[in-house]
Amino acid sequence: MVSKVKVTANEAGDVIVMSKENNKYGHIRVEQKRTVISDKGWVKVKPVSALLHGTVEDLAEFGFEDGQLIQGKIVIKESLVPFNAENPEKDYKMAGSTGIVCCVDGQPIYRKTFYNPSSNDHDETLAHDNSEAIRLANAESAVPGSVDTEESFTL
Repeated sequence: MVSKVKVTANEAGDVIVMSKENNKYGHIRVEQKRTVISDKGWVKVKPVSALLHGTVEDLAEFGFEDGQLIQGKIVIKESLVPFNAENPEKDYKMAGSTGIVCCVDGQPIYRKTFYNPSSNDHDETLAHDNSEAIRLANAESAVPGSVDTEESFTL
């Protein structure tokens, strides 16, 4: 069962956040809680968010309010081709808080989320193959005596 998507405001309480470069454009942030089960059986509920971009005028037409629930689904798309050729690093798939970029055969994985109002789309994810580097980074940051919670698995 897919939960509804929630409209979220920024810290100032604004649902429509204007672009810093041009106040004609902006975005609305939406969020959805997703349950993930890793290959090793770890269950985790994680929030996933996406941005709806457009002119401030067009975004205002939605009439969204903070906390409003809307139909749809947030979909994750992963690719070996950057989503943004001018700033590809912006969309790197990161291994938790390790600072390690997830890769396939040495190529970085790019990850982006999208809101789909119909709920018909599905996630497209790629499995990374640089697990050893991620495992080492997790081991270096582990707190002695803490429980292994498999922080490296992501939604």
